[in-house]
Amino acid sequence: MSDKMKKYNFTCEQYAKLDESIKKHKEKPGPLMPVLHDAQEIFGCIPIEVQKVISNALDESISKINGIVTFYSRFSLEPKGKHIIGVCLGTACYVKGSKQILDTAEAELKIKAGETTKDGNFTLEATRCIGACGLAPVYTIGEEVHGIADGKHLMNEIRELIKDEKND
Repeated sequence: MSDKMKKYNFTCEQYAKLDESIKKHKEKPGPLMPVLHDAQEIFGCIPIEVQKVISNALDESISKINGIVTFYSRFSLEPKGKHIIGVCLGTACYVKGSKQILDTAEAELKIKAGETTKDGNFTLEATRCIGACGLAPVYTIGEEVHGIADGKHLMNEIRELIKDEKND
């Protein structure tokens, strides 16, 4: 077992689920993307070790798989937090103050954009336009869009999520 696998603590059950996904999609046309989506769900990320398993099973090159994983924001090489916060830095949002919202989130969570908190509860992302320019500036928490926002609003949301985590 490699250091990376130890770092991620992947289980035999997770690899069994990946094998099921591969078997399910392998005989269909274009199995790679569905398998990658499943792998992201199963492992929370798709590091090189998981890419190698997929590469061998689907007879696809590691470079092709890695290119897809690193290109699409849906996929990640590192585990993402339970709550993914995305602050839009598209033009409309940026002009209306989204950089200040991102700065506030970084200070509140004590991480930079692209990082995950040590407890694994939050990942902070600087995103491109999400198509809600009329509500600028916007941020997302998971799939939920928060518009006409400011740093105080996001800070309150983060604190509420932290409180909820402590109650669980």
